[in-house]
Amino acid sequence: MRPLVILIMGVSGAGKTTLAEGLAVALHWPFQEGDALHSPENIAKMSAGIPLTDADRAPWLDRIAAWIAARKAAKAGGIVTCSALKRLYRDRLLGPAGMRGDDVVLVYPRASETVIAARLAARRGHYMPASLLASQFATLEPPGSDEAPLVVDAAQPRAAMLAETLTLLAART
Repeated sequence: MRPLVILIMGVSGAGKTTLAEGLAVALHWPFQEGDALHSPENIAKMSAGIPLTDADRAPWLDRIAAWIAARKAAKAGGIVTCSALKRLYRDRLLGPAGMRGDDVVLVYPRASETVIAARLAARRGHYMPASLLASQFATLEPPGSDEAPLVVDAAQPRAAMLAETLTLLAART
């Protein structure tokens, strides 16, 4: 597989981090947890159950975009997670869909709000409260076909989601 950057997007609890960790092991690529690039102010807001605004997200998206650009400049593979719920955010991260090239692949683990809510209810130790899930689904603009996303079933077991993603990546490259 040739070097490229994989951006895993979706709502909180969709399995972005779990999938990214599995891909990092399978591909021997570095993984950047997008949540780790949030400012302390953003984390405090989300911990308090306050949804972020576009202005709150802008510097965070710029940090993720810089990570992606650095991997591309190095011509080295990498995996990064980011909710990237709006097309506007994905365009900020990757450039407009028609001008992105094929060096970045968008992976979208998709599941129903019911499945994700059950997963969040069982999750411990994450600053993102389950109470913000409805606002995430309200904000979500699923990627369009022109963004060429790899859509994987996030309701399936972790190993199956990883296997599906690896199969889709192999078919893409």
